[in-house]
Amino acid sequence: MNLSELKPAKGSIKKGRRVARGQASGSGGTAGRGHKGAKSRSGYKSKRGFEGGQMPLQRRVPKRGFKSLNGITYRVINLSKLQELVDKKNITEFNLDTFKKLGFISRGDVLKVLGNGKLTAAIQVEANAVSQKAKEVIEAQGGKVSVI
Repeated sequence: MNLSELKPAKGSIKKGRRVARGQASGSGGTAGRGHKGAKSRSGYKSKRGFEGGQMPLQRRVPKRGFKSLNGITYRVINLSKLQELVDKKNITEFNLDTFKKLGFISRGDVLKVLGNGKLTAAIQVEANAVSQKAKEVIEAQGGKVSVI
């Protein structure tokens, strides 16, 4: 076997369509570009989002809302849910790892504990933010609150 004898496998190479090579080829004349107009000329390039003069989608659909660059989107959990976890799973220490294992937050989420519901157990809570009411209720039951 020589380097000069190498050739591609049979059927692996397909010849391209030869356009604008006379009428007999079947794609002569207009070369498959139709008649006249900008699309038949060389160097044609349409603008991104151009819909042939029709009002384009990005202008038809209204603008709505905004994302604040400084805003923090908290994942929230209420005291009622914490009490439920204490009753069902007998957990008294809550931190970000515990909430991740339980599926309340995922990596990179910011957690805030809110004071909705009743709490009867003394628990330890470690979160990114805690509402004033939640802090008062937890500490009234003899628990501890720490903000990360």
